[in-house]
Amino acid sequence: MKNYSFALLFLILIASGCQQADQGPCTEPVVSIKAHYEDITTLKQYIDSSHIAAKFDERGFYYTIDAPGSGKKPDACANVTVNYSGKLTNGKTFDSASGISFYLNQLILGWQEGIPLVGPGGSITLYLPPSLAYGSQDQNDIPGNSILVFKIDLVKIN
Repeated sequence: MKNYSFALLFLILIASGCQQADQGPCTEPVVSIKAHYEDITTLKQYIDSSHIAAKFDERGFYYTIDAPGSGKKPDACANVTVNYSGKLTNGKTFDSASGISFYLNQLILGWQEGIPLVGPGGSITLYLPPSLAYGSQDQNDIPGNSILVFKIDLVKIN
């Protein structure tokens, strides 16, 4: 009986230690991953053929800042509240939400890199190549190797 009690106590201590570690400070570096050359080329063709006036970011995505927002911009460790919609290049909306919160370091690379370009109250449209989104894997209604277009309002940094 003592062995079972000790084992249960040990498991509880390990589980509570893991929970505490997950709540510790984020030490993620600034994201600096670049998209694949082929993805950048395909994305540029889409931007040009659609006559989109977007800025190119050296990490391999395009964006338009619809409103810059104000105040401190989020970093890779920030918890942010956003409104967003995600579309495929054919215009089909595959996801949207309002008032949803995320830690940036838990999101796709394109969001980690793009959202910090605006402050709270800001709005940005991100044009992401597959290598900064979901890559070659199908994700629900998103076919693999898809260019994604996200309209994101940064409501606040939590």
